[in-house]
Amino acid sequence: MLICPKCGGSLAREGKSFLCPQKHCFDIAKSGYVNLLQSNKMNSALPGDNKLMVQSRKKFLDKGYYVILAEALCRTVSAHVCEECRILDAGCGEGYYTEKITETVKDMNAEIIGIDISKTAADYAARRTKSALFVAASVFNMPVKSESCNIVTSLFAPYCGEEFLRVLKRGGIFIMVIPAERHLWQLKCSVYDEPYPNAVKDYRLDGFEFLGAEKVSGEIFLPSGEDIAALFSMTPYFYKTGAEGHERLERLESLATEIGFEILTYKKA
Repeated sequence: MLICPKCGGSLAREGKSFLCPQKHCFDIAKSGYVNLLQSNKMNSALPGDNKLMVQSRKKFLDKGYYVILAEALCRTVSAHVCEECRILDAGCGEGYYTEKITETVKDMNAEIIGIDISKTAADYAARRTKSALFVAASVFNMPVKSESCNIVTSLFAPYCGEEFLRVLKRGGIFIMVIPAERHLWQLKCSVYDEPYPNAVKDYRLDGFEFLGAEKVSGEIFLPSGEDIAALFSMTPYFYKTGAEGHERLERLESLATEIGFEILTYKKA
């Protein structure tokens, strides 16, 4: 599924590296991920989520707070998986959901690749599971062969329709997860004077046939300031909130909050 980010040739694994016919070489890190980011395509020295956000997400997700989403996502993938399926998790983060997908399709001889622009996230994901290959790369310029994927998943990641359409086979499935309107509502109320609901846009996407939406919702209870901080640190709110909001959050000893997601399924036209 992978192509060389320098010349576009097919990449093949040889020992501890990936090589293309032009002999461009990309070494595999000790954890198992491969860095295919090109410096001329990066907006910063360390793009994507930093170590704090990645660690916070891992700590939070490993406690099972979003297990209802993981289970629903895996049901959706199962409904569309085929023998020798090629699955791409675009914007995979530290690999929690990718790992759940690999467990779901383990008997289908599937090939699974997770891509994230954060090298830290790709490293953590590779340490989490060896049943998928993790790549540091931008979802806006994925080093993936055109029309090579049966399924592409994207959870809370940037939407890059042209790339998703390019890598999907004809009739391939695109599964996108977005936050529902009242996701983390009580957390927002604790931090902001005037919280606002998440905007849920029109489901239509150019080049895709919309197959349906599944709404997943519930409530979680965070019994400690540590868990509250982990949740807050892995969200965009962490960097968009002023000092007063951070102070309010630090005073919380526990928190019960709504969680809500929408799993949107599409087929490449």
